[in-house]
Amino acid sequence: MRIRDERAYDEPEINLVPLIDVVLVLIIFFVITTTFEARSTLQLQLPTTSDQNVPPPPKALSVLINADGRYFIGNNEVLRTDVESVKQAIAEAAGDDRDQPVLLRADANTAYQAVITAQDALAQLGFRRIAIATAPEPAQ
Repeated sequence: MRIRDERAYDEPEINLVPLIDVVLVLIIFFVITTTFEARSTLQLQLPTTSDQNVPPPPKALSVLINADGRYFIGNNEVLRTDVESVKQAIAEAAGDDRDQPVLLRADANTAYQAVITAQDALAQLGFRRIAIATAPEPAQ
């Protein structure tokens, strides 16, 4: 009499439930850690001026300076605050186009030296169309 071994007919299978769990955790991790917009993390209080509704120039290079004097060129932060580092970051962001407008946004509580450093770096690179962003005066 021949005894059959039932284990020989078991089909191997891959359990996908742990794989799906790992992928779901990775998706949640990437969604939480991704920054969607750099400007949403910066708290700038622009200096006020009389109410003039002038739209920002199209395709302008954005240079932001927060209250601590840290520079943000486009979507990237400049780690050092010396003129050469700011010039290098602006040159990388702008490329060879020196005729494009530059929108300089500085917090109202920023040290004056930080704004002058940014303007000096822009002038040394040959940018001539520099606009300084302000906020309208609050209604009284």
